[in-house]
Amino acid sequence: MAPVLTRGCRPMRTSERVTVRGWRWRHNALKRRVDVVEAWVVLAGWVLALVGGVLAGLLAAGAVETAVERQRAERRQVAAVVVEDAPGPSMARSAGDHRVWGKVRWTAPDGTTHREQARVPARAPAGSTTPVWVNRSGDITAPPVSDVEAWLHTAVGGGLAGVFAGGVVLGAVWLTRLSLDRRRMAQWDAEWERIDTRRGWKTG
Repeated sequence: MAPVLTRGCRPMRTSERVTVRGWRWRHNALKRRVDVVEAWVVLAGWVLALVGGVLAGLLAAGAVETAVERQRAERRQVAAVVVEDAPGPSMARSAGDHRVWGKVRWTAPDGTTHREQARVPARAPAGSTTPVWVNRSGDITAPPVSDVEAWLHTAVGGGLAGVFAGGVVLGAVWLTRLSLDRRRMAQWDAEWERIDTRRGWKTG
């Protein structure tokens, strides 16, 4: 098909599709009520996705931070006494880890005495002391997360929660637009049917 030439403009083919942005917000005789509803749904969806994502991220980050603080409050470091001579470094967990499993004894915060296996320095003699982390019950537990780990958990948790919340809202908007598109097509089909049969004949 030959291009259509306009004065002072580049050639434009008659089959070229032109996209007009924001047409649902402009005065247009062809604009329907469903188009206005779709425009408001999209606008409200983006606003809710941004605001909801930020709020969800902040709430999740706050929850992670609270959990970290609770963990630090519930765990404490105590001095444990090595009961038996610890083995040599050949039984260590890895080449860079010079701590081995040894039997230790410690006093819990409630005053009770505990005996259990714990990580101690290699060849630690009986009677020497080593620090261990215990919970409120006095049982050995892992040390609390460091400041860097706490920041990383907070950032990742908040970010994932924000992305998930925003994605849920945008997904709902997408499904709503699909429903509106079906309604729009049904209206067009009904109007074309009415135009074709107005005088009792078909155009197609």
